[in-house]
Amino acid sequence: MIDLCDRRYALPARKTAVFCVDGCAPEYLDQALADGLMPRLASALAAGGLYVRGRGQIPSFTNPNNVSIVTGQPACVHGISGNYYFDAASGEEVPMNDPRFLRVPTLFEKMEQAGVRTLCITAKDKLRALLGACREGGPRPISLSAEKAHEQAIPERGIASITAAVGRENPSIYDWDISHYAMEMGLALHERVSATLLYVSLTDYVQHKEPPRGPMSDRFYARFDALFGAYLDAGFVCGITADHGMNDKTTPDGSPNVRYLEDALREAGVPGCRVLLPITDPYVVHHGALGSYATVYAGASTQDGALDRAAAALARLPGVELVLRREDAARRFALPPDRIGDLVVLGDRSTVLGKSAAYHDLSAVQRGLRSHGGLHEADVPILASHPLRPEEQARLLGPEAVAGAARGRPCALSNADVFDLVLNRLSTAMA
Repeated sequence: MIDLCDRRYALPARKTAVFCVDGCAPEYLDQALADGLMPRLASALAAGGLYVRGRGQIPSFTNPNNVSIVTGQPACVHGISGNYYFDAASGEEVPMNDPRFLRVPTLFEKMEQAGVRTLCITAKDKLRALLGACREGGPRPISLSAEKAHEQAIPERGIASITAAVGRENPSIYDWDISHYAMEMGLALHERVSATLLYVSLTDYVQHKEPPRGPMSDRFYARFDALFGAYLDAGFVCGITADHGMNDKTTPDGSPNVRYLEDALREAGVPGCRVLLPITDPYVVHHGALGSYATVYAGASTQDGALDRAAAALARLPGVELVLRREDAARRFALPPDRIGDLVVLGDRSTVLGKSAAYHDLSAVQRGLRSHGGLHEADVPILASHPLRPEEQARLLGPEAVAGAARGRPCALSNADVFDLVLNRLSTAMA
């Protein structure tokens, strides 16, 4: 067993893989299963595999949720508050891609210390350093990306070319197939590096572009299912979850439904506030840096009741669902208070938040913006390819679940629980 924060994890008894399907609202899987596009997943569920709906970390963005998955902890513990944050000490807005922002080790680092070879593969290169972090010394997890696979190798294992090992060139990060390439990397490499614990994090280009039953979406999930089946055939126990869901964020004419917070604050007579958009990352073609979560750094505006006026002005905006002070937001969403603003603002299901109309380049999302970040994108699927041990099923999901009635239903689990499920609670875990 290994200890990580307040959890204990068994060493994998069998080859084990967890997939984070970026942007996968449960509706994608529900529809794909109903349409017969995922026969291997359907067979696993029919044989007793687990499928429930759980919750992700707020903000419902990539970095905080991937790190919650791989540490088993909320953001207030692991420290990653968004894809981007404002470093008040330096006065700069910086991406949270560097391991120096981590406040705890990852599961992979602790497994490597225990002698378990791990392999982390991300479609987006921005996550590679976080997943491969080594805070405490010792052997380092192997961490690769599909985006940069053409530049990567594992010479100590005799792998001079990742793309040669996979057998094809890696697609563009804006290709519908880049996520599948990450899965193919795991299949091609795990035996050559002697890895028994894998994590494969996909990208949400498809989910930003299409809802369930879109033609590209259908192709995506059918191909995911075929590769999921290949992992089962290779002897893996598999878990599946998501970092966040996805919703349409448009007006009736199809244009982005945006509220520009800095513009609104100036109009309300509260100038000098800095709005930070923690969705910001190197892949803004997906979303134009527009999500349903923002933080506001008021600076001098905290004086003379200005922060109250700022909060009131933002709360009056149509589509703004919630405005919270720093302490309230940190408590409600388990966030690190030193890495969020004076105010936290959330948009509703159909609204995204921006800085100012002049700031954003919306040329790539003029029609059909889909995005995430708020409460309505925090529902995530949680699946396991094999049954829970009976006592765990009854304890975690209740007696109804034992009778097979829990498929797709909400439960108290979060995406941070997925490694605990596949390592500690499946009937195969002790095999």
